[in-house]
Amino acid sequence: MKISKILIGIDDSTYAHNAAAYGFDIAHTYNAAVGLVHIIEPTVFPQTPNDSLIGMPETMGIDQVELIDIQSKQSLSVIESIKKEYAGELEVTSFTDFNITADGILSCAKEFNADLIVLGTHSRTGLDRFLMGSVAENVVRHSTIPVLVVPFIA
Repeated sequence: MKISKILIGIDDSTYAHNAAAYGFDIAHTYNAAVGLVHIIEPTVFPQTPNDSLIGMPETMGIDQVELIDIQSKQSLSVIESIKKEYAGELEVTSFTDFNITADGILSCAKEFNADLIVLGTHSRTGLDRFLMGSVAENVVRHSTIPVLVVPFIA
């Protein structure tokens, strides 16, 4: 088995930093290229009167265009932080996607032509897992390539 491209799913959580450490360690071992993916879940705005100039709904003084810009900048910040901490000399490709998290990770893995996906897990159980779902479980269930799920142990 040759691992030449590793996609690491990240957010700004401790779980993702833990997974990034594992993913980059594997990448350094195999001298593999790394794809860092940060998914931004779509935000649903309640129906409000439209701004008469641009026709965009407003929420709490922030319209959707501004929110997307804020989220994109935050995503870039998360990615740059992980790159700075773990990448070293490795080639890193960044992905930010507005999507359902599991779907976005799978889509980016296909686009990146990844050989391995690395994800952290929040280790949810019971009712919390039933209500919130599990991104890692969904990715494992639908991926066509190996997925390494890194548990967080405090």
